[in-house]
Amino acid sequence: MKYTLKEYQADAVGQMLNYFADARDDYHGKGRNVSFSLAATTGAGKTVMASAVIEGLFFGDPDWDFEADPGAVVLWFTDDPSLNEQTKARILDASGDRIAYSRLQVIGNTFNREKFDPGNVYFLNSQKLSRNSLLVRGAAEDGDVLFERSAAPDLRQHTIWDTIRNTIDDDQLTLYLVLDEAHKGMRRRTAADKTEQQTIVKRLTNGANGVPPVPVVWGISATIDRFTEAMKDVEGRYPYPHYEIDPALIQESGLLKDDIRLDFPAEKGTFDTVLLKRGTRKVKTVGRMWERYAKTQDSPGDTVVPLLVVQVPNTPSKELLRTAVDAVREEWPELPGDGIAHVFGDHTPIQIGDYEIPYIAPERVQEASHIRLLLAKDAISTGWDCPRAEVLVSYRSATDKTHITQLLGRMVRTPLARRIAGDDLLNSVDCVLPNFNRATAMEVAEILLGKKSEGNDGKGETGGGAGRRVLIQPVDMHVNKAIPEYVWEAFDTLPSQSLPKKTAKPTKRLSSLAQALSRDGLLPNARKTAYAEMFGVLDGLLARHKQAIEATASAILEVEGETIVAAVAGTKVADLEKFYEIADERSLEADFRNAQRVLSADLARQYADHIALADEDDDGLFDAHLKVAALAQIDGIQAELDRESTALTNKWLTRYRVDIMSLPDERQAVYDDIRAMARAPQRIDIRRPKVRAEETAAGEDGTKVETRPHHLMSDENGQFPIASLNAWETTVLDTERGRPRFLAWYRNPGRASDDSLAVAYKDGRGNWRRMCPDFVFFHGTETDVKVSIVDPHGFHLSDALPKLRGLADFTTEYGEEFHRIEAVAQLADKSLRVLDLKNEAVRQAIEQADDAEALYLSSAATDYY
Repeated sequence: MKYTLKEYQADAVGQMLNYFADARDDYHGKGRNVSFSLAATTGAGKTVMASAVIEGLFFGDPDWDFEADPGAVVLWFTDDPSLNEQTKARILDASGDRIAYSRLQVIGNTFNREKFDPGNVYFLNSQKLSRNSLLVRGAAEDGDVLFERSAAPDLRQHTIWDTIRNTIDDDQLTLYLVLDEAHKGMRRRTAADKTEQQTIVKRLTNGANGVPPVPVVWGISATIDRFTEAMKDVEGRYPYPHYEIDPALIQESGLLKDDIRLDFPAEKGTFDTVLLKRGTRKVKTVGRMWERYAKTQDSPGDTVVPLLVVQVPNTPSKELLRTAVDAVREEWPELPGDGIAHVFGDHTPIQIGDYEIPYIAPERVQEASHIRLLLAKDAISTGWDCPRAEVLVSYRSATDKTHITQLLGRMVRTPLARRIAGDDLLNSVDCVLPNFNRATAMEVAEILLGKKSEGNDGKGETGGGAGRRVLIQPVDMHVNKAIPEYVWEAFDTLPSQSLPKKTAKPTKRLSSLAQALSRDGLLPNARKTAYAEMFGVLDGLLARHKQAIEATASAILEVEGETIVAAVAGTKVADLEKFYEIADERSLEADFRNAQRVLSADLARQYADHIALADEDDDGLFDAHLKVAALAQIDGIQAELDRESTALTNKWLTRYRVDIMSLPDERQAVYDDIRAMARAPQRIDIRRPKVRAEETAAGEDGTKVETRPHHLMSDENGQFPIASLNAWETTVLDTERGRPRFLAWYRNPGRASDDSLAVAYKDGRGNWRRMCPDFVFFHGTETDVKVSIVDPHGFHLSDALPKLRGLADFTTEYGEEFHRIEAVAQLADKSLRVLDLKNEAVRQAIEQADDAEALYLSSAATDYY
């Protein structure tokens, strides 16, 4: 894969590969057809995950111990022709050069093959299987012969249904159908379209008119409901459990923008032009911010050219279009003449006054950076994504909430596929709603947060996992000038934690670190140095286990078999005679592949080359592969190698920590991923916030919220809004601010962003998650800044006890770096109780507890003052 998968993506790929392995066995071993699905909201990277799965299917995946299927054929099925080319391009981009262009074939009208070729992905849409398609050559409906031949002179030798049938009938092939249901809702389908689509899916999955059912169906969808709907008429197919990715993990990954800002008029009147000009100024402002950011990173590739999208009704008048364009050009006189385009369904240029607005295909908008203003209607295109679309101004009415949220859902991807450290403004998207009021805007907010959906077409299009905010009246906070630098220096030293990776391999982690250090010039020839270190370890292991390795090598070379000997006549019971043969290269390579899983593919190959002794007749690789294969089978080898790899990795990460922090954000993100490539939580640094957005109003009436001074970030008056705090959390804040020698406070972001102190913990199902304690307080003097974590957290929540255990483990490891680490809860009588996690007895009580509330009621807790 070209991209490093996020943890949730890697988990999903592993589960899908397990399903594919089981499905292959179920079909060929038991004759059982199966189905399963992967569901994830917009922006999860479903095509990237699918690319990784297809790579594993074709080439194997040692991380998940998955053997390649040499007879695999993938048929990717959608209901939209434009989606096939987009998906093909995304798979090519994601897989680098692993999946060759020739392996990805979009089936056109001239397609004419007896059967599909193994190791290929074929893209097909429902229109190509409709009754009027050239590919079916006159196939009839409802009881007629499916393969009725036309008398047309260009009659094809094989219909597409012939190809599908012949592929399924070939015992050496396995046809995997990918049913792409992920991009519904952006294109209007008639009732006839839906009926025909369902009929075709039913034929593929159930079989019809001599065509057997497709053996394996893999559904990819935004929600489980979509795949369930698509498969509702399936017969005789064994379903595996659905796999749905938690939206909170997607939001945490940094692939989606954290904040969605909603603007609307606060009074009655006609303000469409006024708010459109406001949206235009927003685009210009964020454009300048992206330019400044790219300069600070010294990376032209980090320059984002933001796009303004203006959404108009389905039948906009020429007057509306002219007024909108004139308003934008008036506010943005430097907008180039070719900087405006539209994506209306008629695909023809629009003449407005003395200038013409051309049509642009939706999939071209992201790369066509000269386009700065895009006119759209209720939908742009199935599968359309434009991360550089930073501002949406919608002329739709308040009854069109679904149309607005669907379009916004295509704009929530982060432009650089990562969160910008500490900058809430660059991690947000703006939506300006001239025809809405506060009440209707709040309804849009509910949909965007995933709390509410209007109809099936709106589901899954906007994400909405925990960590996303929809802000109605935000104010951007900047670094508080009243906070002394020595407080910030104390902030810089605070520990945070990454999430472990289930499939982490220490040798692979070391290799990735060496490659990064060498690329960034921090440690020239780091890979060579790393290999030399690991070769030394392996040389020692070869010497230490010499006899065991020689015995194992002999066993690998000797292939044992049995011959049944039975008389042609008579009643004598058959005899078994054993025989032995010398393994050939193909047999040995199977054992060497197992060694690659233990040592990592890269290290196993490199070490084999290192120990190979060539002569005039032989390159020595056979004997080298044999030694490596035998070495990998010795007990304790992997653990020893893992220990040495981890030790060297940690040594380098510590030695070059300061140098890494001086690299551009993009490169720092690479090292963050490397740190996280471990089976236990790793210490990571917190980055200083630059721009912090906070809500300044609360409730349906928009009441102004209270503020407090001395936060690390503040408005121009030195104040920080506390809209996100409830009454007892505010009490905790004011209590801590009133303690002697108070210096400053930090409202820790509720999402695991780069400027957040995060603590790893295991949830009730054993999955690693990250919690973000509410407050960090600074007390003391210039020469002795004392930092405390105080976390008000309700015990009524199901995650209360797992989070307390995570915080206890964090305290065990990093407690000496803090003055206090405390968890506070409010009891039924409104009194506050506190657990002092720096007290070992309290941590032991937390470990042994069965109920969080009982903890706060027990002697482990004390009253909070």
